[in-house]
Amino acid sequence: MLLWLTELLATYFPSLTVFQYLTVRGILGVLTALVISLVIGPVMIRKLSQYQIGQAVRDDGPQTHLSKAGTPTMGGALILVAIAVSTLLWADLGNRYVWITLLVTLLFGAVGWVDDYRKVVERNPRGLPARWKYFWQSLIGAGAAIALFYSSSMPQETSLFVPFFKNVSLALGPVLFILLSYFVIVGSSNAVNLTDGLDGLAIMPTVMVAGALGIFAYASGHAQFANYLLIPQLPGTGELIVFCCAVVGAGLGFLWFNTYPAQVFMGDVGALALGAALGVVAVIVRQEIVLFIMGGVFVMETISVILQVASYRLTGRRIFRMAPLHHHFELKGWPEPRVIVRFWVVTVVLVLIGLATLKIR
Repeated sequence: MLLWLTELLATYFPSLTVFQYLTVRGILGVLTALVISLVIGPVMIRKLSQYQIGQAVRDDGPQTHLSKAGTPTMGGALILVAIAVSTLLWADLGNRYVWITLLVTLLFGAVGWVDDYRKVVERNPRGLPARWKYFWQSLIGAGAAIALFYSSSMPQETSLFVPFFKNVSLALGPVLFILLSYFVIVGSSNAVNLTDGLDGLAIMPTVMVAGALGIFAYASGHAQFANYLLIPQLPGTGELIVFCCAVVGAGLGFLWFNTYPAQVFMGDVGALALGAALGVVAVIVRQEIVLFIMGGVFVMETISVILQVASYRLTGRRIFRMAPLHHHFELKGWPEPRVIVRFWVVTVVLVLIGLATLKIR
């Protein structure tokens, strides 16, 4: 929106051409989303407390969590507002990637909102039934995958690229591309949701991975950088740096209130949306494998749940004291802040490894 306005006024005020630079708009995207989160956050927390929209806590989990009962939840709506406003203000609204990414994020957020509303407001412990949650996630994820495939115009937009190797890629047909993209988007959404169990545990890795994906998007959209780094050149993907920066700003603003001890939780409305956002950006910039590396914490949390369920059903025994993995460490005696910070440290290392794929080929 403001990009169009500055283009119009640049004829009379040449200095406004600075807003045409992606880096400038990316920085403004971070700051705008951060300010929105910090300004609206206290008001939102008061309203959630006023309407008694508080978190329910399982009594079979770590006993330290019982004190969290009643903490306002559904705070992820704040993140989505900040991301949407910042993106609409600073991104090129004629770019299809911006719209696909933003719509996927908001639609997954809507699914999470319904689930949270039923759990917290209607006091229905089941929330949105799992089959319906998965149905709507699948519909949105598959719809995004189909839209990306049939709007593509170059082979590299639908090929799978293998990091750490030069010119190693696999051309995907419509079936493989749509299936892969679907699993990346839906899988990322649920992985972040599983990780969102401790104060700030999910949001900081999301911020770090989103920032790294923004770098990939910028490099892929820049012909010289893409050729130099031997990554797929994808015209138009550079605009996603504005979206990724908005995620970073909104996430940092939310962390201000979500850091231990949390004043507010994001709920499914935030976790499902942020996971889907990471997934769809990774698909667009053709870095699905790198997302798997950088989001290793999300992957470990998801695998721990799968292994726990499989082991219990097959043998009647549990591998972990409790799943997802962060609860296992809590029950081993790790204080919650130690679990959180150590998972953050692991994410820093994994994100650096992911970024290293830009040069190690």
